[in-house]
Amino acid sequence: MSTLDKFVNAIIQSNTVYEELDSVYLENKIHGLIGDGETLAAQDDQLLSLAAALINTAIKRGKIDDNQSDRDILEAQLMDLVTPLPAAINQKFWNLYEKSPKTATDYFYQISQNNNYIKTQAIKKNISFPVQSPYGELEITINLSKPEKNPKAIAAAAKQHDHSYPQCQLCLENEGYLGRLGYPARSNHRVIRLSLGGEVWGFQYSPYAYFPEHAIFLSKQHRPMKIDQHTFSNLLEIVQTFPDYFVGSNADLPIVGGSMLGHDHYQGGRHFFPMMKAKIDRPVDLNIDGVSAGIVKWPMSTIRLISQNREQLINAANLIHKNWMNYSDDQVNVRAYTGTLRHHTVTPIAYFDHDNGQFVCDIVLRDNQTSAEYPNGIFHPHQDVQHIKKENIGLIEVMGRAILPARLKNELQEVAKYLLDRPNEMAEYHRTWADKLKQQYQFTTENVQSIVNKETGLVFSRVLEDAGVFKWDHQGQAAFDRFVKQLID
Repeated sequence: MSTLDKFVNAIIQSNTVYEELDSVYLENKIHGLIGDGETLAAQDDQLLSLAAALINTAIKRGKIDDNQSDRDILEAQLMDLVTPLPAAINQKFWNLYEKSPKTATDYFYQISQNNNYIKTQAIKKNISFPVQSPYGELEITINLSKPEKNPKAIAAAAKQHDHSYPQCQLCLENEGYLGRLGYPARSNHRVIRLSLGGEVWGFQYSPYAYFPEHAIFLSKQHRPMKIDQHTFSNLLEIVQTFPDYFVGSNADLPIVGGSMLGHDHYQGGRHFFPMMKAKIDRPVDLNIDGVSAGIVKWPMSTIRLISQNREQLINAANLIHKNWMNYSDDQVNVRAYTGTLRHHTVTPIAYFDHDNGQFVCDIVLRDNQTSAEYPNGIFHPHQDVQHIKKENIGLIEVMGRAILPARLKNELQEVAKYLLDRPNEMAEYHRTWADKLKQQYQFTTENVQSIVNKETGLVFSRVLEDAGVFKWDHQGQAAFDRFVKQLID
């Protein structure tokens, strides 16, 4: 049986709209994509291996160029054939939801993996390890899953005409979009529609997930992110709809926000982050019935709100947010505005505590000021830790999971060689850190990797401390108490 025949059989067996009588039709659809004639043999009968052989066949026949963009576009077209149509997926999802939310999300998550929309093989390349810190266990990830852009592809994309469709990679219009140079293929992409705050929103999974069932909730309308009372209401509505998922929003300002501020969206999933495990250091009385609150022992300044009453929780979150938007304390470099330029916002995270039957909302205070001393941000990773992490601290990292750049895979190996006094090509910006480590430890071949991992994690802990508005010292916590006190004054 040829690779093409095996792929057609896989399509028919995948419970999509196709049946045995459709096999000739499917063969011709695929020939239209890869060219006529015999197909190259696959390494095995796995769906991705069959697709890879068909892609190589298309390259051999000159149907596509041998570059990552063309490969991705054709793979998504082939995987689209094994994916139910959007209406069918939505109908089955909400039918399964009647049994349980988990049954529905399990179904959608499995489809998104099976059709390789979620790049499971690429995600396996990521390097992850836990590290103990003064704030509990942190999760360190070196992100190797996203393919690096080919210089030739970048040059070719630059010659293309400007595109305005889809407006961004989070728009609903990406569902089924072919893709192009510099823009991802989405033929096999599916989005669950749901009502949220009286509006149509979408629910999908992240192609390059950073944690289990990494989900994205996105507005149908292309509009900038904005944190307000409506945000808190939406987050808690999502948690009520999907009680096994956490959900949170990146801040809505540059420096302290995420990488995609142009489209209103949230992130969630089935993961219990380090911040969620952190304990309350001291209680706070917000004078709101049914809501308990406290300052969390966490490097980033966080107030935890707990209640069985969603509306009261929304009111409490809104109280903190509205006050923080206009709050300044020059003693600790906290300033809400420079002239008319706003600096304050929050990163909110919501989830359901099943053990106690309560909603939880963590409100993380953010400040995006810059200064002559800290041009990248006063509450941003400072220069001495940027050899490990200099990018924005977004939602996922706020919660204690580092997403570190791919360069560190090789760079940390060179650091290890340096620590062992072996020939190396260590980047100069690691030298100060590495020399300090040499003074602290006696390195051996057996222990060097574990120490480098541990110390990388401790640098990330420092990164979070830099991003924290109220530091964990006497001055910082006294300032935090002053902010909390004025909430009810």
